[in-house]
Amino acid sequence: MKINALASYQTGEPLKDYSFDSGELQDYDCLIKVLACGICHSDIHMIDNDWGNSRYPLVPGHEVIGEVVELGSQVRHLKIGDRVGVGWQMSSCLQCPDCLKGNENLCDQNQGLIVSGYGGFADYLKVDSRFAFHIPEGIETEAAGPLLCGGITVYAGLRYAGMSSGQEIGVIGIGGLGHLAVQFASKLGNSVTVFTTSQDKAEFAHQLGANHVVVVPPGESPPPPTRLLDIIISTVPQSLNWSAYIEYLNSDGTLTLVGVPDAPLTIPLFPLLMKRRRVMSSPIGGRGMIVEMLSVADRFGIKPIIETFPLQQVNEAMQKVHDNKVRYRAVLKVS
Repeated sequence: MKINALASYQTGEPLKDYSFDSGELQDYDCLIKVLACGICHSDIHMIDNDWGNSRYPLVPGHEVIGEVVELGSQVRHLKIGDRVGVGWQMSSCLQCPDCLKGNENLCDQNQGLIVSGYGGFADYLKVDSRFAFHIPEGIETEAAGPLLCGGITVYAGLRYAGMSSGQEIGVIGIGGLGHLAVQFASKLGNSVTVFTTSQDKAEFAHQLGANHVVVVPPGESPPPPTRLLDIIISTVPQSLNWSAYIEYLNSDGTLTLVGVPDAPLTIPLFPLLMKRRRVMSSPIGGRGMIVEMLSVADRFGIKPIIETFPLQQVNEAMQKVHDNKVRYRAVLKVS
């Protein structure tokens, strides 16, 4: 069938109409009628070819929510009419040690939806059904998409850093990623300290469930700690005084980065060595982790704060995301 989409035809170009043949469904494929699709900064990075792996015409959109309308012959876990979501990853080898351990996102052959295929800024999406996830009934369609990118990014980053409950968790930044990290950490029974740049964001952090807030003006370092944290997750794309934040970590504490700084990390060894602290990073999550994250979000009422736009206003919405004027995730209503 013909799929109607919006695509960038060359680096940095605004999105224009584009259509292509979906091709035949393979054994494990499914065809999804797109209902909504989130807009992420990664879509803009891909349009601008910031990572050097973009292919044009490029159809963005990797926070896709839709309804299953057709299934390949070997698909058993989905049925026609199911509401499903597709995030950044569209496939992996499913045979390597990482895949067999449930870490499909770490597979050397993993493929990004908008890197190797066409994304969700379209009326339909064809994808490997094994990377399409049931959306729980309690999660609204427009709010579900950002959970499959921003949500799983912070949830996996916290879980692999060792987050459970009854801990002291720090969150750097209260934007598109950070406002979800605060909700996951607090709703799972942790005491949350937020590091943010202004008093109005401090008040917002408290509304989301933060117990403590440290205001750190732009370009400055946090004051000496008065309480120690088990985990700090950084959700910001800037370079910070990492040494100052490491001082907030308790013994065996972990600094995990899911925001990508604009320069290499500079971290002295001795503050890590003397307290057995560690630094790590994390990309999205495997399929099992995504299912767990959606279940937790449904059970505890965790959802992104979104602004919705009709598909016809896609370029205006993309510009707002580019200019950091969206609070806090942008979502296209496709159908």
